[in-house]
Formats: sequence, C-alpha cells, structure tokens
Amino acid sequence: MTVCLFREGKTRMSESSERESMEFDVVIVGGGPAGLAAACRLMQLDSSMSVVVVEKGSEIGAHILSGNVFEPTGLDELFPEWREQGAPVSTRVIRDDVHFLRNAQKHRRVPNLFVPKPMHNEGNYIISLGRLCQWMAEQAEALGVNVFPGFAASEVLYDDNGAVRGVATSDMGVGKDGKRKPTFEAGYELLGKYTILAEGVHGNLGKELIEHFQLRADADPQHYGIGIKEVWEIDPERHEEGLVVHTAGWPLDNHTEGGGFLYHAANNQVFLGLIVALDYKNPHLSPFDEFQRWKHHPVIKQYLEGGERIGFGARAVNKGGYQSLPRLSFPGGMLVGCDAGFLNGIKIKGAHTAIKSGMLAAESIQKALADGVEYGELSSYDDAVRASWIHDELYRARNFGPALKKFGTFLGAAFTFIDQNIFRGKLPFTWRHSEPDHETLLEADKASVIEYPKPDGVISFDRLSSVYLSNTNHEEDQPSHLRLRDESVPIEHNLPKYAEPAQRYCPAGVYEIVEEGGTMRFQINAQNCVHCKTCDIKDPAQNIVWTVPEGAGGPNYSGM
Repeated sequence: MTVCLFREGKTRMSESSERESMEFDVVIVGGGPAGLAAACRLMQLDSSMSVVVVEKGSEIGAHILSGNVFEPTGLDELFPEWREQGAPVSTRVIRDDVHFLRNAQKHRRVPNLFVPKPMHNEGNYIISLGRLCQWMAEQAEALGVNVFPGFAASEVLYDDNGAVRGVATSDMGVGKDGKRKPTFEAGYELLGKYTILAEGVHGNLGKELIEHFQLRADADPQHYGIGIKEVWEIDPERHEEGLVVHTAGWPLDNHTEGGGFLYHAANNQVFLGLIVALDYKNPHLSPFDEFQRWKHHPVIKQYLEGGERIGFGARAVNKGGYQSLPRLSFPGGMLVGCDAGFLNGIKIKGAHTAIKSGMLAAESIQKALADGVEYGELSSYDDAVRASWIHDELYRARNFGPALKKFGTFLGAAFTFIDQNIFRGKLPFTWRHSEPDHETLLEADKASVIEYPKPDGVISFDRLSSVYLSNTNHEEDQPSHLRLRDESVPIEHNLPKYAEPAQRYCPAGVYEIVEEGGTMRFQINAQNCVHCKTCDIKDPAQNIVWTVPEGAGGPNYSGM
C-alpha cells in the first residue's frame, strides 16, 4: 500500500519515527455508519476538503455486525434519494411479534396494545448493516473521500498543546517476540485538523480519549450487552419476509436483562440472536450457551428446522443511553456513533442515531474550518446533538435500562409500557445506574452453577465451529492484541473468586484454563477473537486490555 492512494493528502516523514505522515483536513477512525456519514456530509458541504476514513477491517463491512431492523430517519437526511441511488434497504417490516418465554417450552405472545410504542417497527426495514456500510463507502468515494480499509488505528497523536493531532496505524510484520520480520512495514501517521472517532462500541482509542480528557466526569458509566448473532437459510415454507420476532424471559432469569430477536430477511434468510446485558451477576453464566439453548424454544425452533446456519458473529452493544453519554468534543476532535453511546435501548437501534451524529459532527467541523478554527474543542457539536432528535429520543428512553435493573424483567417491562405509552417518556425523574458492569459479579460459591446441554449440531453448535463461520483470521506470528496488565490475576484472583468467567463470557473460546502437570495456566487463543470487546468490559479485575491487532485481522463478516 503506498501513499499515492490518498487523494489530496500531503505526505512527509515523521520527525519522531520512520512512519510516513499524511495530512488531511479531517481524519475519521472507523468505517461504520457514523464515520461514513460524517465523511459524506463533509464532502456534501465542501467538496474541496481532504477527508480520510481509516478502517481496521479487511474491507468496509468486515467488522460490522448488527441485528438489524433499520430506521431510515438518518439516511433520509443524509441521502434523501437513497432509494433511487440503490441503497440495500428494501425488506420492509410487515409485522412485529413479541413473546414472553416463560420456560423452555411455554410462552405468551404479548398483544401489540401492550408493546411499548418505540418497539413498533412500522416503516422500518430488515437489512444487513454491513452491506449498507459498503454502499455508503461507495457514495463517500464518489464524493472524493479517501477510504482506507485494512489498517488499524492504534495510537492517538497529540500536538504540543495537548490537542488531538490525528492517529497512527499499527505496524505490520512484527513477530510474537516483538522483533521485526522481513515483511515489516511501519504504520502511517494520519494527521488532521480534526479527528472523528467512530470506532463503534468501546473503541480502544475512544476509551483512551474519554479517560484522557475526563469526558465522562458528569455521566454514568457506560453499560453494555453482548449480542450474539447467526444467519440462517431456512425452508421457504417457514419463511415470512418482513416478520420481526422479539422475545424476553427464558433462558435468562428475571434479574438478568436481555432478549432475543429473529428477523425474516430477503432470500429465505433469517437473522437471529440473543443480547445479554453485561451487568449480569452469575459468573457461571455463558451468553453463548444461553443463545444456543434459546434456539431450541418452540417459538424459535419452528423456523430453523430443516434450515442451515451460514453465518455467526458477536459484538458488544451500548445500553447506557442518555445518562451514560460523555462530553462529545475534545481539543481536536469528537466522538460519534457507538463510540459515544447513542444506541436507543428501547428501540434496540443505533444506526440511525449514528448516522445523524456523524452528520452533526461534520457540520460543526465544516463551520469551524470555514471560520479558520483548527484543532479546537467544538462544543457546537455537543450543542447540536442536544438540539436534535437524538437527544429527544434518548431522553425519552432514559429510564428503560435502570427500570429493568431496579425491578427485573417482568415489572421493568410493565414500567416501560406505562412510561412510554402513557407518559411518552416524560415522567419527572431520571434514574441512575452508577455501578460499572465489571463490578456486578457474585463470587462463584455464592452463585448457582449452570449446566448447559451439549449442542446437537443441528440447532445448537459449539464455539469453534461458530468462529469458523465468522471467517476470523489473524496473522499468528504477531504480538497478542489481548494483553494482561498482570499475568498472575487470572489464576490467583479470578479463578478462585469467580471461577475465571472469561472462559464463559467470551463467545469465541479465546480464554481457557489449562492444567499442565497439576498446575493451572491461563491460555489466550487470540487468533479466535471476533473483536466483540466483552473481555475488556466484563473482566472483574479490569486486567484484560483489548488492543488492535495488525490491520485486516479479525472477523470477515459477509452480510451480517
């Protein structure tokens, strides 16, 4: 890869390293809906700008995973003629079915009258968000944006005044021993007058900047869930294109928040998955295994029998909502999309807010540059978000997560119905949720052990065959991107106290306890990692640090 692929970028050698340095007006980290929306909006406003989008996946969409029932609000504003332009958004929702699963066999369908209004999906579409991002990248390139996949942003660069100056991508061709291989290639420094962080949920650079600039000083901790998803091709007689199915209840207990989804997409495909909130208490719980047994419930199994599983993936999702939003701007840049936490928990949607946030960030930057302001802290972006429908949505939904935490699934859902359908989210109080997800685990001997059934290889499957379907690949001779602050913690602290929950909360079999000669050893199979970030979030000692591997490493999702 040579720098001549960049349009309008100025190239020079960094004085502090051998990395080549390229200068742009705006650097965007992340090729998801927020980052691509920002890039497109910048060029719509000023086609003379130089804008680069750097994406760690091997191609745009490779690391994109979402349900996805898509609300087109943001896309309508960004590309009003997206239908005529061929956006891959065509499968309209025809019906919502919501079921409360009482146990492994019984269920009760919730009448539409009692479903909270934000959960109704009239006017929405069942899509692959990855394919939408690929289409958005095509629009961005047509507008003149440099789209740079396959290189992972690994470092924030600061100027002498402490403002963000850009990012550096990771070096390529470094061996496990830390030494350079013959294939070594130094990373690039991408410098911009403004830098937009659009990495998605729990981005490693966004996490650093939130801490560095204390952006969460006045907010609750961010809260998360892990979403595990499969794609199936099913019997055409069992398929109902446009049907949206959601479930609550079993297999999770009343005090473990989460729920399932099954969306009938085009071409006899269904997208199905389970989201488990990462503030769960039982260290013996395995979200992956909960998902596998969820598929055996008659409500779900009826669609899968005779079908074939063709895709698998997992990703953390934000669920903190309004109370967990950090300050969005900092000297030299801003946070957009899920790097900030704009997902609407009641709707279970964040793509539309991600697109809108990217647009608002772009508009603030364009105005600043037009006024000659560079490397500033653009509070105008924070103000614009507060004045937008993003704020209105998240404010109205603000008590959803805390209600489920306070009252449990059943009563929390009843409160949500009253809050949304009667008071329209305007009750005169705001509940807080100040306990971080990693602090919620009970000690192992105080929690019930969960015995999971073995997968049958027809409806339910094991971790390794699932990772295979995610097309995950990492160069094996490279330093592990999963790092331990203290290598003694897993065996000496987490194992006796919590039965080392990393063995179970990781959906990809990355973490194992291996016995060798009567001694326990913590093994990290980093090559299996699907980049869900759950380990960095849920580890009770906050000892695991997720960093980016070599660019293009990780899953390569197709149509997820």
